[in-house]
Amino acid sequence: VLVTAGPTYEAIDPVRGITNLSSGKMGFAIARAAREAGATVTLIAGPVHLPTPRGVRRVDVKSALNMFAVAVEYAPVAGIFIATAAVADWRPAHAADQKIKKDGSGEVPKLDFVENPDILATLAQSPRGQSRALYCVGFAAESQDPLANAQAKRVRKGVPLLVGNIGPATFGQDDNALLLVDAVGTTELARDSKLSLARKLIAEISINITARGQKQ
Repeated sequence: VLVTAGPTYEAIDPVRGITNLSSGKMGFAIARAAREAGATVTLIAGPVHLPTPRGVRRVDVKSALNMFAVAVEYAPVAGIFIATAAVADWRPAHAADQKIKKDGSGEVPKLDFVENPDILATLAQSPRGQSRALYCVGFAAESQDPLANAQAKRVRKGVPLLVGNIGPATFGQDDNALLLVDAVGTTELARDSKLSLARKLIAEISINITARGQKQ
């Protein structure tokens, strides 16, 4: 099982950057739950300060490009990919070599942005992702209407399972509520600790993969 967790950090200059409020707690809980279920787990962690779950291989990264490179490296030996990380959609085209300072002119520095690679879509649309040899699970942390956004994102990313939640209300918290969206319908997981929800999610993924295998 391959899991991404936490935020990414996109440097503007040596002392400033763009990041988000993701704590990584949900992803770390999922990594722990998968390990408890007997899986070999690799956790790709953005810049967070959380203890590594026992028995889990952890790879620390900083930027979206770092996370993308490591995910692509480990994906060929994974059977399940769970993308919980809140990855920056954009990054500054060029990070300044020195701290950007005010010059007294009142002019705001101009920043040009470029789009980061889409880790989930890349792996889901790979040959192994499309054949479901790599079962890809996405997360959608939304500020409103998680059901509609999760349904749309599942189709857009091409994944069999998309997990939705209200991001701003759960970042940094120890509990959450999840909405599981697949091709058949939706399943609500009521508010609970993130570890308890992680265990339920891993069980649901296992059921889905087993059912798919029986149909083949």
